[in-house]
Amino acid sequence: MARGWESKSVEMQMESADKRSPPIAPALPTAEQTSLVRERDHVRLSRIRVERELRNSTNSRYRKILDKALADLNTRLGELDQQISPLTKSS
Repeated sequence: MARGWESKSVEMQMESADKRSPPIAPALPTAEQTSLVRERDHVRLSRIRVERELRNSTNSRYRKILDKALADLNTRLGELDQQISPLTKSS
């Protein structure tokens, strides 16, 4: 009698496991998303380098060049953030 009870219990457990929905795996990033994130990281690193050089520079001409480069990097970073934001929300 105990065997019959155990096998029914196991059968019920297997049926309930089958009825459960499989876990939803997180969506993998697309090639476009990966490329944009990689480019954003590259721009961030460039920005850090330019900021460091700007802090250490004493030449006014070079500082102007660095200021322009920093502004360009900030603009590009903003553009990339806008491109990445909708892609991550839709996933």
